Amino acid sequence: MVVKKSSIRILPVVALFVLNYIFLLPAAPCKGCFSIVAGKDASVDGYVIMAHNEIDTIPQIVNHYKIPRRKHSSVEKVKLLNGGHLNQVEQTWAYMWSEMPGMLFSDSYINEWGVSITSDNCPSREDKPQITEGGIGYMLRRLVAERAKTAREGVLLAGQLVERFGYIDSGRTYIICDPDEGWLFCVVNGKHWLAQRVRDDQVAMIANTYTVHQVDLSDTDNFLAAKDIIKYAVSRGWYKPEKDGPFDFAGVYANPKSASSLSNFGRRWSGFSYVVAKPIPPGPNLPFSVAPKHKVGVARIKQILRHDYDAKILQSLSLTKNTDKNVCAICSGSTQTSFIVQLRRNMPLDIGIVYWTCLAPPRTSFYIPFHFGISDFPAGFSSKSERPSIIFYNEKVGSTFRADPLQGFWTFSNFYNKVHDASAKTITRIKARAEQIENNALSIQRPLEESACRLYRVNKATAMRTLANYSNGIYLSSMEAMDILLSKK
Repeated sequence: MVVKKSSIRILPVVALFVLNYIFLLPAAPCKGCFSIVAGKDASVDGYVIMAHNEIDTIPQIVNHYKIPRRKHSSVEKVKLLNGGHLNQVEQTWAYMWSEMPGMLFSDSYINEWGVSITSDNCPSREDKPQITEGGIGYMLRRLVAERAKTAREGVLLAGQLVERFGYIDSGRTYIICDPDEGWLFCVVNGKHWLAQRVRDDQVAMIANTYTVHQVDLSDTDNFLAAKDIIKYAVSRGWYKPEKDGPFDFAGVYANPKSASSLSNFGRRWSGFSYVVAKPIPPGPNLPFSVAPKHKVGVARIKQILRHDYDAKILQSLSLTKNTDKNVCAICSGSTQTSFIVQLRRNMPLDIGIVYWTCLAPPRTSFYIPFHFGISDFPAGFSSKSERPSIIFYNEKVGSTFRADPLQGFWTFSNFYNKVHDASAKTITRIKARAEQIENNALSIQRPLEESACRLYRVNKATAMRTLANYSNGIYLSSMEAMDILLSKK
């Protein structure tokens, strides 16, 4: 990918303010990924919203690409990472790709139809997985992005691939959404899986253990699964219908340690606390989803993804003195990227699909919106497709800060390195600064999109350039804000 410095222009779309002092606040330890699905009737957009914090230990880098539609020959094959093969389809769809080089389960995708996929590690109890032709792992989500036109198609495709090859990791929940439906696809090491649809009027949250419990496999509008999902559990002695009563997927298949983890149910409870009408008791028996007090939008979801330490929550959980105070933190110091996807189809999908991405722990960073129809991300959103060494990583994040639009990930990570241990008061100020920039972006969004929709009908390219300039302006204004914050330290 050729990087042209001249292609970046500063567009001052957001007012910038100055913080007088920067102090330091301890970074939260890595606790795991976190995902949110808001059903279309629970969303202010009237369509599904999906969000995710991707948490991985360093060293990492996050790249972003826009991949176009592609035609393929009838003899072309797709090669899986461990040697398996399957026939390629005639055409694969365009998609946005958040890549973490060297990581098997950390990439995320949004395709041209709005089919979006990300995941949370959810260990299972399976210890005798059946694997064929090396199994499938890394390529599962890309194949969904390339081939599915709806979330349901994506779930069924993922299920077929798992049953054919076998899943190579302990377990995982894939979040698969489109503008109308959000699904949680729970896969178990080997060839078993089960998926539940999030109700249109509810919000679901996932934190590193399966959240699907009571199921009705005859209700295929809301549940899909491998045919032997119950029979297999009985054969392994995990489920005894006469003794255990109704089948509980998570109770049967989840790794018990993960299911009872205070971090996992604590983070989900923290997230639910932002949206529920009435408080719900903390503990491992949280509901699959909740009806929100008010419909949720980008602004509310950002607050959840930024959630770190809350004394009231810790008191409610009756934690001991020895319990890590960050146990309920949704945003951690190991959050490599965070995003929110608006999936709206009441306008051209090039405009209706908006990917708000953050290239560092969101507590000290900025969400930048990108409309699907852009030709590509700014040059600074991609680098070498290779996981960096720890020496290189430390050199980049530890060097003197310089806002460089051609090195987006490193600039945001460097800024985090400089402020991650600031006082709670200062972190609050940084969050406020980011939210001010983002709220200005949100206030501009609707009128800008209305204008872009009118222009799109007569000149698609010009409409998308207008929206790309909007994104670039927010990106560069965020860079300028970081530079000013540190210069006034």
